[in-house]
Amino acid sequence: MNIEKYLEGVWTEGGRDWPNVDCYGIVLKVRKDLGLPDWPEWGHAKRSDGTMHQSGMEFKTKLRKCEPEVGAIIGCYSGSFLTHVAVVVDDHGILSALEITGRSGVNCRPISRLNRIFTKIEFYNDN
Repeated sequence: MNIEKYLEGVWTEGGRDWPNVDCYGIVLKVRKDLGLPDWPEWGHAKRSDGTMHQSGMEFKTKLRKCEPEVGAIIGCYSGSFLTHVAVVVDDHGILSALEITGRSGVNCRPISRLNRIFTKIEFYNDN
């Protein structure tokens, strides 16, 4: 996987059309590029109004909880509130978190760094 191509992402709340995406939009883009099944787009889901949390909580009941694996979504919580998502990618043989934020843009970082930022992280996939 060529991680560098995702650096073109531009954070846009509710964005689903590459390169204008939010954190869930980049998850959808990576999953599509990996040839994984499509997930709901939820263009309405935004962190700012709590709809991302609500949609994420409903959707995770249809997924299986897993260990980090390529293509899995990473649910990132502040307290019990889902505030961010990322996707697991293989970055030169290391499972890493690919994400986009309004503050820092696209990042590919070790998954362990998310543990320092959020109260809890969980991994989910559909296969």
